[in-house]
Amino acid sequence: MLSEDALRDIEAQADWILHEIGVEFRGDDTALALFKEAGASVSGNRVRFDPGHVRQLCSSAPSQFVLHGRDPDHSVVLGGDHVVLMPGYGSPFVTDLDQGRRYATLEDFKNLVRMAYVSPKLHHSGGTVCEPVDVPVNKRHLDMVLAHLTLSKKPFMGGVTAPDRARDSIEMAGIVHGKDFLSENAVVQANINVNSPLVYDGVMSAALRVYAEANQCVAVSPAIFGGAMGPLTPAAVAAQTLAEGMVGIALVQLVKPGCPCVLGSFHSTMNLKSGALTFGSPEANLVTFALGQLGRRLGVPIRSGGGQITASNSADGQAMQDSTSAMWATLMSGTHQVWHAAGWLEGGLTMSYEKFVMDVDHCGAMLRMLGGFATDAEAMGHDAYLEAGVGANFLSTTHTLRHFRTANYQPDIPEGGPFETWVENGSLTAEQKANSRWKQMLEAYEKPAMDEGVEEALTAFVAKRKAETQDAWY
Repeated sequence: MLSEDALRDIEAQADWILHEIGVEFRGDDTALALFKEAGASVSGNRVRFDPGHVRQLCSSAPSQFVLHGRDPDHSVVLGGDHVVLMPGYGSPFVTDLDQGRRYATLEDFKNLVRMAYVSPKLHHSGGTVCEPVDVPVNKRHLDMVLAHLTLSKKPFMGGVTAPDRARDSIEMAGIVHGKDFLSENAVVQANINVNSPLVYDGVMSAALRVYAEANQCVAVSPAIFGGAMGPLTPAAVAAQTLAEGMVGIALVQLVKPGCPCVLGSFHSTMNLKSGALTFGSPEANLVTFALGQLGRRLGVPIRSGGGQITASNSADGQAMQDSTSAMWATLMSGTHQVWHAAGWLEGGLTMSYEKFVMDVDHCGAMLRMLGGFATDAEAMGHDAYLEAGVGANFLSTTHTLRHFRTANYQPDIPEGGPFETWVENGSLTAEQKANSRWKQMLEAYEKPAMDEGVEEALTAFVAKRKAETQDAWY
């Protein structure tokens, strides 16, 4: 989308921000010391960098790496020409047509992990797929990581809301993968949010350092809503995202050069009349395209855009319009990892069982489109023309019979047909069909096998850690 001159302008603006304004690291003297030793200017909590310095510090981060699942068949590659889709993240509420909107529980969390596991269009189990509020705040990371490791074989995200929770997550991943394997390979991923504008709090930067010390994948994700956490122009949002993201990646590399990183972003616009968040807007989509280009120039895998995100309160037409708009831009930008690809409602406050299914269906269509099409002799169908001739129907040709099962993507939810047939079948909306579909998915789910000794060790670790501290609900 952007020319070489435009890209250089944005990169120069990122350097200007880091040199003239700087970034604060609050409550993390270790991070400040690392930056000072690396040659940055440190004054109090504020860190400033000469132009080009942060980019140079990021240069040891790999451009492509494997994020391992506990089954090699479910490992994924981040970078290159690969794309990895994962469900929503962080919602305190869930909703479905049967029970309505409610606070999420651990059982909801487990259900969503199960659904992600049985969905071949999702490649990653996610992290805090929903917030299980029936478990104490200081212990719920243990239950979430245990669910990811035992109910799925796909890669996952660990806890980041305290350094000890990060350590617990890595320790549990080591029980499953083996500590020697973990020391050399990425098996768990961290989501490190920036307190935009231009602030890293001590909890996030300390968790970042824990994952980096263990050589585990760190995704650094600024969250900028134009007009709130940064200027409201797309160019400014792109430049600030690049600046904030590079600083986090630089810190990872100072802790452990070569540690795998992802340049993340969660950006959008606001309704400047009401202050409400908006998703899938053209301005946000333009930033997504820009960050795809900027991330490739930086040389690290990219998590750009937002996936199938929406401000809608139900899985309605607005939800699908917002989500489709954001998802098209995200995938066309060349991003490598897509968070919130399934289930997101209410600007992230709610995970919807029905929308999860509808989004997964759309993920399949998008992946089919990204795959392109063949242009060999078989694809051209010479024999079909010879068999059908002129003015005939191709439905019964041998070529059609060879390919009809795989020629077109077959969605689970949308369907065509006459109005009368739809009425006879109950006049079901897409959301109502999805209600039946997520129940079928959970009914068909089979827990993947795990070595009994490993599972016992995981369970014992969780029990031990829970017994060591009092419950804390905030």
